[in-house]
Amino acid sequence: MNLLLTHAYFLSEDAKEQQIMRPYPPLGILYISAWLEQKKISHEVFDTTFSSKNKFHEYILLHKPAMIGLYANLMTKLNVIDTIQFLKQVLPDTIIIIGGPEVRYSAENFLKQGADYIVIGEGEQSMEELCSLSIESLKNKEADAIDGIAFQKDNTVMKTKEREKIKDLDELPNPNRKKINLELYLNAWKKHHGKNTISVSSMRGCPYTCKWCSRGVYGLSYRRRSPGKVVEELLEIRRDYNPDSLWFVDDVFTISHKWLAGFRDELKIKNITIPYECITRADRMNEDVIRMLKETGCFRVWIGAESGSQKVIDLMDRRVDVNQVREMIRLTKKHGIEAGTFIMLGYPGETENDIEETIHHLKESNPDYFTITLAYPIRGTELYQEVEALQIEPPDWSTGTDRQIDFRRTYTRKYYDYAMRWVINEVGFHQKKGLQKLPLKAKALAAFMLMQFYRKYKSGPTA
Repeated sequence: MNLLLTHAYFLSEDAKEQQIMRPYPPLGILYISAWLEQKKISHEVFDTTFSSKNKFHEYILLHKPAMIGLYANLMTKLNVIDTIQFLKQVLPDTIIIIGGPEVRYSAENFLKQGADYIVIGEGEQSMEELCSLSIESLKNKEADAIDGIAFQKDNTVMKTKEREKIKDLDELPNPNRKKINLELYLNAWKKHHGKNTISVSSMRGCPYTCKWCSRGVYGLSYRRRSPGKVVEELLEIRRDYNPDSLWFVDDVFTISHKWLAGFRDELKIKNITIPYECITRADRMNEDVIRMLKETGCFRVWIGAESGSQKVIDLMDRRVDVNQVREMIRLTKKHGIEAGTFIMLGYPGETENDIEETIHHLKESNPDYFTITLAYPIRGTELYQEVEALQIEPPDWSTGTDRQIDFRRTYTRKYYDYAMRWVINEVGFHQKKGLQKLPLKAKALAAFMLMQFYRKYKSGPTA
């Protein structure tokens, strides 16, 4: 085997995902696979999601790829490092190429771990050009002419010119879903949720500047496939898999109202409707947009908020009005579409009053769903830069991830653990009816009391 593409994510190791059971295929490497196949470059894809490390290692030893391309993100980083070390022991001549959102700000670290090449940014064209070189040329690091990569030569880390982004995304073939067993994903969804779903991407990049959001692959950009091309993919998906629903992974699905209208028209022409959910921003919504979402099959839209406090939203550089978020959540529900939203606690500068405003916001807007997380800084983001000097015992890069990074916040980490419980139970109490409310109120009060305990008696940033 000349080239193997993989991603080193194992569902069996992810206890949280096993509870949620909403696994999605690795679209990034499936796009690269489709691009390489279009260019007649032979390769295989090993999807690790439903596999195990032992089976993965056995596959590598059996097929002995001359090159291996590994996708690295926040979740897979440690397994990618483990795979690099395994390859160096058993197949030291295999060329190791790492790409994905984790590599832009950690290229040198991955190279020190034993990677041969780092692909920075979009991977299709860089992988094509790396594959065009002989194995001997790759070993000798004769890759200076390839844009968008990093490698180590003569003990010096070399970074080539930033690769230009693909301007016309219609040049991209549809993700090569046939290279993996998609039925495993569909069956897992069906078993745990009663219906299945397939993920789809219609755009790359995001033009907004939220300080906590990583832009390691696509940068501050917005490019989109034409509505016709997206609908062609949906027809292909329906023909091959006939899923119950779709999940558009785009950062801001309704960013272009003109595109959305074109998408609606193409769906009508092709006489296709597949229920879907998506993510967007309140400032890119209005009643006409919500009607178009309904017409095109949207059954759930996630509207970003992150906080109910305008002060915190402004600190994040979200550039959205919290009142507009509430209005759009309510209007979405009025038109028969489920509304979800995202909440983040522990952002620098947030106080207990801001958390109370977030609870008020959730009660007022009354979304069907909300997720809640504790803010953490990702390398390369403005948030990371702001709190770098405030970090508390940063983990070793090779054994930890950015999710483990903590910093001196307004209150202690333990305080925020209970603050999240307070928000969940207080809002749950507001939404539930009858006797179901009582246990939630008790849990909310207990969480609030523990918050006060850790605020008053366990003070100090590292407590």
